[in-house]
Amino acid sequence: MGNPKPKVPLSIITITISVLAFLALLYTERISSTSFSSSSIFRFKPCAKRNAAKKYVKDKRDLNVSALDYAADDRFEFDPEECSLVNGKWVFNSSIKPLYTDMTCPYLDRQVSCVKNGKMDLDYQKWEWMPDDCILPRFDPIKALQKIQGKRVMFVGDSLQRGQWQSFVCLVESFIPLEQKSMKRGRIHNVFKAKEYNATIEFYWAPFLVESNSDLHIIADPKKRILKVDSVAKHAKHWIGVDILVFNTYVWWMSGLKIKSLWGSFANGEEGYEELDAPVSYTLGLKTWANWVDSNINPNKTRVFFTTMSPTHQRSADWGNEKGIKCFNETKPIIKKRHWGTGSDKRIMSVVTKVVARMKVPVTLLNITQLSEYRIDAHSSIYTELGGKLLTDEQKEDPLHYADCIHWCLPGVPDTWNRIFYAHLLYL
Repeated sequence: MGNPKPKVPLSIITITISVLAFLALLYTERISSTSFSSSSIFRFKPCAKRNAAKKYVKDKRDLNVSALDYAADDRFEFDPEECSLVNGKWVFNSSIKPLYTDMTCPYLDRQVSCVKNGKMDLDYQKWEWMPDDCILPRFDPIKALQKIQGKRVMFVGDSLQRGQWQSFVCLVESFIPLEQKSMKRGRIHNVFKAKEYNATIEFYWAPFLVESNSDLHIIADPKKRILKVDSVAKHAKHWIGVDILVFNTYVWWMSGLKIKSLWGSFANGEEGYEELDAPVSYTLGLKTWANWVDSNINPNKTRVFFTTMSPTHQRSADWGNEKGIKCFNETKPIIKKRHWGTGSDKRIMSVVTKVVARMKVPVTLLNITQLSEYRIDAHSSIYTELGGKLLTDEQKEDPLHYADCIHWCLPGVPDTWNRIFYAHLLYL
């Protein structure tokens, strides 16, 4: 038998293990850091440091989600002051189940009830917006109702804003007993009541926000529309006393024509208009709205939001589909970062930003434009109505003339807009 091997002192073993562990840690850190581009290192938001101790608690409905592994998520909780929801990507999540459908929610217009109108492919409902920096909270209907308890919430604007209103109503209505809710519809003003919460969720029709000759009796021909860009009083009297106001206006300004704009006391009445480029007329109109808000809104009692422009997708060449027909037959979002098509006007976006920045009353922008730009797959397309009637089979075969690439299917993209709105409500 040979001589037994000398024993290695315990301290040396401990030191060796510590060194190996440290090297392994360095290696792991190096691996993880290479998953980011060099520029992304400088894009971390202050909110990451600010919320470092916070843990994201999954909603019970997310327990079976496989596509989005929140346990491995290194983003941080949403902070309205520091975390942008603009930059991000749409992630397909087959486990998503909408809180409502166009079959279960009785308050949806046929215009946006795509499945009821014959749409078979439901993948457009399973894309989830994932911001780069922060975690967008899941919409919790009960918490949303609690945040608006005892309040009036009013969405003001055009048919796209009506879609956001309907989405919000449908997201919460099934959690309210039948006898505790009601809906009153009108040509201009619609009111959903959640009696149990002493709350109303309302929609007021004002497509330009300012007054026009096409507010009540809609004039289909844009050439015959006249806007009184210095007057909002006729509409605004209905906004007094509302606790949460959510405004929008965009698509009605985008006719491609000069806008007949009227202001001041013209001796010739409506004949005294001037034809202005859309951004000029829009600026005058939005300043009129802003002046009313600053003069009439008490920010201690009323919160004001503004939903930025909802993109249209009328030109398939914008996203490289030269042989396509508008948004017809598109089944997936655009994946190209920062895609910006001809359906979004940066001049209008700039007007909104500048006007809001100069206001005395704080206005929270719900910036839904960039994330909606990607969603060429989620419009009503041929699964809609025209003039109060569903498209005929013959009309559906002519998507160039009949596909609606302006409005959105519900449930769908406007639900994400309301997740953003809800995220802000949590901080009220």
